Amino acid sequence: MLGHQHGYSTLSREVILEASKEFQISQARLDKAIHDAPTIFQRFTNEKQKYIAYVAAEILDHFKNDNVVYHGLAGHFFAKNVSHLLKVRILANMDDRIAYLMEKENLSRDNAADYLKKDDQDRKSWSLQFYGVDTTDLALYDLAIHINKLTVDNAVDLIYAAVEQPQFKATPESQQRIENLALAARVKTTLINDCPSCEVVAEGNSVEITARVSSYTGTTIDEDIKIQFKH
Repeated sequence: MLGHQHGYSTLSREVILEASKEFQISQARLDKAIHDAPTIFQRFTNEKQKYIAYVAAEILDHFKNDNVVYHGLAGHFFAKNVSHLLKVRILANMDDRIAYLMEKENLSRDNAADYLKKDDQDRKSWSLQFYGVDTTDLALYDLAIHINKLTVDNAVDLIYAAVEQPQFKATPESQQRIENLALAARVKTTLINDCPSCEVVAEGNSVEITARVSSYTGTTIDEDIKIQFKH
């Protein structure tokens, strides 16, 4: 697999485990936050936005290290406009997906098909709700690979050949971009309880925060920012 074989570290559920431990949120809630569209109640409470912010901060902290393979949900939404990031979508025939799930989970064909249909719809609804885009839109990706005639090993070779191209090599500017995103994401985790709608943009050690707050909340945010920068 692409990863240790080619000198890359791999990352998947580790981000959920890390966020769960750091922010004291159950893994199940974090999983749902980056997969399921919010319910009507959750839209008013901003619960999912908080959990998404926690996961984003963990993912971006890992992305700062470069040469990381992340196989999971939502990573490409958190690391926007980073030129050296190769975004890949892996596709498979529905019949093959059903057969795999039947064997893995010991399901009937109908149950496996229903599960996958709902899973696909949930992911699409999530991306439309939070980012206004359809996650199945191939324009979001640099490379799409259909596992059919091509094997998994073929896919690994194609991905490695693509990532070796000069346009996917980190530059000082693109590395700074990921550093800025990671810092902004980390600051947002500190503020999001008091101000769920805040927007944070970082540029080097300068952070711009846009938020609507009460006088009391504004005072606590000032203290939270000072604490964040001490770390």
